[in-house]
Amino acid sequence: MKVLFRKLAQDAVLPAYAHEGDAGMDVRSIEDVVVPPRGRVLVHTGLQIILPPDAEAQVRPRSGLALKHGITVLNTPGTIDSGYRGEVGVILANYSDEAFAVAKGMKIAQIVVAPVVRAEIAETFEADDTERGAGGFGSSGI
Repeated sequence: MKVLFRKLAQDAVLPAYAHEGDAGMDVRSIEDVVVPPRGRVLVHTGLQIILPPDAEAQVRPRSGLALKHGITVLNTPGTIDSGYRGEVGVILANYSDEAFAVAKGMKIAQIVVAPVVRAEIAETFEADDTERGAGGFGSSGI
């Protein structure tokens, strides 16, 4: 599947896979910004993504930032629909008690491209019984 990126800023860096077989491609910041303790910031990438109509892009956190610094993507996974043509932005949230400095060029998130299946919506007035039934949150044990 071919995914196109357009640089909206001179300093933008095209996303790239770090290793063969990786699902996510690293996305970089085009600015220096500080994510305050327990706060959130929209970080700019300077990129526009052009997806095929049967695809979406998911913006996901980087595990190293999460583990080492408490930094995550707030609305993870953030969905970029195929018709969106604005700049790709990443909402970083800081769950630590210390400010976190994002440097220009820093890897801040991952993008995973996935196919989209469009559901056919229909109403029903009854549902079949299953072994699980209505059991949810913790119903299968701890």
